[in-house]
Amino acid sequence: MKQGPIVRFLVYWFVCGLGIWIASGLLHQRIDYNNQLRVIIISGFILAIVNLVVKPIVVLLSFPAILFSLGLFMIVINAMMLILVSIVYPSLYISNFTTALLAGMVIGLVNYIVSRILDKE
Repeated sequence: MKQGPIVRFLVYWFVCGLGIWIASGLLHQRIDYNNQLRVIIISGFILAIVNLVVKPIVVLLSFPAILFSLGLFMIVINAMMLILVSIVYPSLYISNFTTALLAGMVIGLVNYIVSRILDKE
């Protein structure tokens, strides 16, 4: 069944929020959202918007670095997007860049797993 762009965005928003929640559970004390569901929902929304608007521009500008690193620079870009979300929305606290790198990998893994599950249906 073909999904519309609004449904796809809502799913992507949910996946971003789920990824932040899982990453904060795995990296407790280094990612803090004050145990408020509202912070997860809003930061997931901001991350979805940042990934849809800002990330493609950053990927395009850093394409040589991505090619040179065989795609590993994408992990750094994901971390930069998380840092940007924590700057825009200070209720989501990320302690340092290393934590953002690890959280970006967790969010990417969650996104991959959910998209594989949804593609099979």
